[in-house]
Amino acid sequence: MPLQNVMNAAMRTALKLPVVSKFIGARLLTLYVVGRKSGRTFEVPVAYTPHDGELLVGSPFAWGKNLRTGESIEIQLQGARRIADVRVIDDQAGVIDMYGIIARDNRNFANFNHIGYTPDGEPDPRDLERAFADGARVFALSPR
Repeated sequence: MPLQNVMNAAMRTALKLPVVSKFIGARLLTLYVVGRKSGRTFEVPVAYTPHDGELLVGSPFAWGKNLRTGESIEIQLQGARRIADVRVIDDQAGVIDMYGIIARDNRNFANFNHIGYTPDGEPDPRDLERAFADGARVFALSPR
């Protein structure tokens, strides 16, 4: 994932620039994830989908294990740093449902997570199940 690391570094920088973040920040935000063991803060640029008053972020990556329902996290959203409350969705039905919502909204997310589409344009249920089996979780963020 060396190319991903380079892209993340570029996105972290761009999302901190107020004028630039207004454009790319319509779909991207930065999470400031604090490692439970290390105590280090990691800046993680992620795509999000607005849904029912929350921002949905889906990921299979290990940084997600540091987020807990009922806790808060710092985020950089459209150029402003703020606090968001976290709700973790990690049950199979919830992840499949929420990953489907995100994939319908964001084809780049679907492609990155190897989620194809059925002939009627819906996310492929087998791919959503595989994403869950591979460790996918969804984080519903409520910015304050």
